[in-house]
Amino acid sequence: MEVRDEALEARRRHVRRASFMEGAKAIMPTLVASGTWGLVTGVALVKSGLSEWAATWMTVLVYAGSAQLLALPMIAAGEPLLLILAAALMVNLRFVIFGAALQPYFRHLPWRQRLVLGYFTTDLTFVVFMSRFGKEAPTRQREQVWFYIGMIVPAWFNWQVFSLIGVFLGGMIPSDWSLEFAAVLALLAILVPLVRTRPMAVTVAVATAVAWLGQNWPLRLGLAAAVVAGIVAGILAENRLNRGAGRVGGQ
Repeated sequence: MEVRDEALEARRRHVRRASFMEGAKAIMPTLVASGTWGLVTGVALVKSGLSEWAATWMTVLVYAGSAQLLALPMIAAGEPLLLILAAALMVNLRFVIFGAALQPYFRHLPWRQRLVLGYFTTDLTFVVFMSRFGKEAPTRQREQVWFYIGMIVPAWFNWQVFSLIGVFLGGMIPSDWSLEFAAVLALLAILVPLVRTRPMAVTVAVATAVAWLGQNWPLRLGLAAAVVAGIVAGILAENRLNRGAGRVGGQ
């Protein structure tokens, strides 16, 4: 019995290690983009007037570049705290949708562990995970959880390292350097190759159009609307494609 238990535990360790390494390998191509974005965010924090230590605590605790960049001008303008929190909530509403999509894969975990995974979730880790497991049933839970952990650990350290570089070296970077544009290009270089199907293309097109139309909406509501519209459009396109394939198969 002990030999069998030891063999089972050894197999579990192998599965955890292999899944972790697979997740780390999958997220590696995205680290250049997220690192560039973290650098931009770190520079913006100190150039907005925050002290280096305040900026450090903000980037470590918040871990949300879009919310940080949104909050900075509002903090500088002395806006009420509740308004700043509401604006950040609007920007991050997409993570409610991400969490709902991830819930079937992690629902067997205790709620504290799910909260921790939620803190470490980013746009890119969600995209990479769903590209890998989105069409599979959440039955291989051990592999899926450790694959996810393998992604979020290097992604978090990568963000923090580059963000802190931006915080402590931000004063040395000329203000006319277009780091924001470089970050956008880096993100596009990662996301565009992921658009491999017609529903994904529809999702990107609709989200882009809504984001452009809503770019001047208050509290960044245009971003939240773009996320919802893109997801709805992608689901409708996927359902239509499946119905079309079903009719062809029935013939």
